[in-house]
Amino acid sequence: MLEAAPLLHRALRKAGRKQFSDMGFLRPLERLLQSYREEAELSAFGRWAVHFDISRSLNNQLRMDAAEEVNPGICNRVIRKPLFITGLPRSGSTFLHALLAEDPENKVPRCWQVIYPHSNIRDGRIAHMRKLQVSLQLQLFQLLSPGLKKMHPFASDMPQECTDITAQVFQSLRFEVIHHLPSYRAWLASKGHAEAFRFHRRFLQHLQGPSSSSYWILKSPDHVFSLDAICATYSDARFVFMHRDPVSVVSSCTKLIEALRRPFSRNVDGRAIGQYICDRLLSASEHMLRASATLNSDRILHLHYDQVASEPMAAVQAIYCHHGRELTASAENRMRRWLSQQEVKKRKQHQVGEYGIYADRIYSDFVHYIDCFGVALSNNEPGKLIFTKAPN
Repeated sequence: MLEAAPLLHRALRKAGRKQFSDMGFLRPLERLLQSYREEAELSAFGRWAVHFDISRSLNNQLRMDAAEEVNPGICNRVIRKPLFITGLPRSGSTFLHALLAEDPENKVPRCWQVIYPHSNIRDGRIAHMRKLQVSLQLQLFQLLSPGLKKMHPFASDMPQECTDITAQVFQSLRFEVIHHLPSYRAWLASKGHAEAFRFHRRFLQHLQGPSSSSYWILKSPDHVFSLDAICATYSDARFVFMHRDPVSVVSSCTKLIEALRRPFSRNVDGRAIGQYICDRLLSASEHMLRASATLNSDRILHLHYDQVASEPMAAVQAIYCHHGRELTASAENRMRRWLSQQEVKKRKQHQVGEYGIYADRIYSDFVHYIDCFGVALSNNEPGKLIFTKAPN
């Protein structure tokens, strides 16, 4: 049964603790579970996966509570001038995040650290076992969703998105991407993300260790929906907005989300996914337009997919300049070496018509976004298939 009380009781009993230090997560958890029960149409594996995911998050919170009792100084660690990469999804942010992670002065949350965060992470044996555990979990997911890795790379040691951090207090858009949860989505939009990012800061303090000399490089397209909460939590935060032709984004996102949802749900509706993606991306573009008009211009750097793909080191230099830092020769060499090892892949542009959406409608909806940010349209490139008009 997906009910909060037994999940909490089991986590406390397993940890040998009497209570959580902060119960602010309870209402979000209850709201999420209600949406799972009423809307998600979970498969048998989906129910098991949700139970596992929630239990893991509760266990992580209790381990963090225990670590802070032993070392209260964890909560005083300084997170200085974090950089948040956001914007439209499928716009090169994963590639850019991994490239920036090659600089030893940059810290990124790794996949295995996000799934199992603990403060004594410097113990090499513990780190090795956690990486192995996460690698096995990812291999299982790949078996359940064949072809997913071709659309989105993942590995236990790769940089990970922040949605998996805020998911641990059950206030994350990650849930609605993987499952059909419209009421939870609406509830989260009305509630806001302030509490989630207070936990986000606490989470980074656990990963950071005692040194404060590094800079956190953080990434998620969903950050466009929580800019106010980020700015309230991190007053010195800087942002990189990634832009791309919305037709290319919709084409890529629909296939990816269909692949993500299929192992967990009894019913995957392609047309519902198409409408969800269009609504979500249009809202994201409106948030970027509003932020660009209200935030100080020196806090946001705008980059385009084609720029990052064709001249990645020029994009890196622009980011370091925006961040008020100098790219060292050794860091640049590490990045160039990493780039030389990457396999260049051309992503197939999927036919969005099968999802009930067409390019002319997308361009009409996104005209303000395209004009404001000078977004290049992919239909001007040869050899790319798109639907230019909806059927009569």
